[in-house]
Amino acid sequence: MQSEKEFIIIIKSHQGILYKVAKMYTEAPEDQKDLYQEIVYQLWKSFGSFKNESKIGTWIYRVALNTAISQLKKDQKRKSKISFNEEFIDRIDQVDHLVEERIHLLYKHIKALSLVEKGIMFLYLEGKSHSEIAQITGFSTSNVGTRIGRIKKKLQKQLKN
Repeated sequence: MQSEKEFIIIIKSHQGILYKVAKMYTEAPEDQKDLYQEIVYQLWKSFGSFKNESKIGTWIYRVALNTAISQLKKDQKRKSKISFNEEFIDRIDQVDHLVEERIHLLYKHIKALSLVEKGIMFLYLEGKSHSEIAQITGFSTSNVGTRIGRIKKKLQKQLKN
């Protein structure tokens, strides 16, 4: 089946995104694997209806973030509190410990943001432009810019304390 082979190639070429989303929105390795599988399943379910109206990467981000947020909302109904894994960034073996601490602190504060804010910052830190983030999230480009500015101010205030 051609579409199955095509799908596998697309997933393999974008699996880094899927792993990062799973790590951002879950704590335990088992939960990360479950979320990763759920994202792949949701991508497969909607693969046939993908119309190439946007980039494949944009579509993958959208499905991955929506799946992660939906999964968290379901889990929050079952649990009263969800904690997040403090290890998020792929790191090199030898890193500056001060830089490592700062990155760790930044991601700790990002993980404490709301689901939508966290998704926007994830995309922003992935180097996506405001217009790409707008396409993925469904917000207007100006709204994305405003939200990013507010989130940055919020993070700066939290990091100063």
